[in-house]
Amino acid sequence: MSEENFEQVVFCQEESSGLKAIIAIHDTTLGPALGGTRMWPYKNEEEALVDVLRLAKGMTYKNAAAGLNLGGGKAVIIGDSRHEKNESKLRAFGRYIQGLSGRYITAEDVGMAEPDMDTIHLETDYVTGRSPATPGGGGNPSPLTGYGVYVGMKASAKEVFGTDSLSGRTVAIQGVGSVAYHLCKHLHADGANLVVTDIHEPTVQRAVKEFEARAVGTEEIYDVECDIFAPCALGAVINDETMDRIRASIIAGSANNQLHHARHGDALHEKGILYAPDYVINAGGVIHVADELQGYNEERAMRSVESLYEQMAKVFEIAKRDGVPTHHAANQLAVERIENVRKARKTYVKDPKDILS
Repeated sequence: MSEENFEQVVFCQEESSGLKAIIAIHDTTLGPALGGTRMWPYKNEEEALVDVLRLAKGMTYKNAAAGLNLGGGKAVIIGDSRHEKNESKLRAFGRYIQGLSGRYITAEDVGMAEPDMDTIHLETDYVTGRSPATPGGGGNPSPLTGYGVYVGMKASAKEVFGTDSLSGRTVAIQGVGSVAYHLCKHLHADGANLVVTDIHEPTVQRAVKEFEARAVGTEEIYDVECDIFAPCALGAVINDETMDRIRASIIAGSANNQLHHARHGDALHEKGILYAPDYVINAGGVIHVADELQGYNEERAMRSVESLYEQMAKVFEIAKRDGVPTHHAANQLAVERIENVRKARKTYVKDPKDILS
């Protein structure tokens, strides 16, 4: 906690339901910590702790870079979501969240879904990602996540090509699941040429039929000559094996942790390939669930997602200002925003006695 400046880590156990969970709050400078709950069969508590700390810190950067007035946090429930999830366990977990009095707000992550958020909501107000059937629930965030990636692509195109029009541009999309499907809709409407792949053949055929996409094999996608390569499935796809195969001017997709190591981002920079940092460009999902805190309004959430264009432009500006790769610039954007708020608070209240005067 000291090394990474964590504010709070809570270990949760409830014997009757078998709940074992960890909630990590990294930083609340910008507001309450928002981040999803992951349910996973960790080998031991140490492995779960390492994961939740890593994820919580990532949410601090993601929320800050997205322009949200929210801090970073995350939670993990230890267990197999397919066999060990039940109402009593989720409700017990909800009571622990409620006990934090709003310092941590949860949402869905791996192993969790809308109905689980609705169950947790029975015990706490501090939960997002709820179904539209609940008051203020926004439902599936995939449409706005896909829209955010599209907006980020346009900002990236402006930076590289001098125009943000994607008409006539070739976009190679790796993975055409729920998020990428909505991305494809926007790209097709904008006149882009799509090349797609996925391990699930029906989703590929849907993209071919609806968006006139060209289908290629899962390994072929790395060799496609294109303007934009969009990783929208697995992480770590930019690695030693794929680096020299990618034939794109821009890498911009919805997948998390696209760089296998930070050095691969450095290598992209050296090769002159613009990388749109994943946690900035795919922030449409967290913007969607954050809007539920005001009672979900789709039009308002859409406007907020459109601000990712400006956030991406800020990343590129910092990269040029400091002469660093964009993945470092994204971190700097988040750090600068948090530090500016901290400084403003120190300036506003120079002495605790000032509050009483």
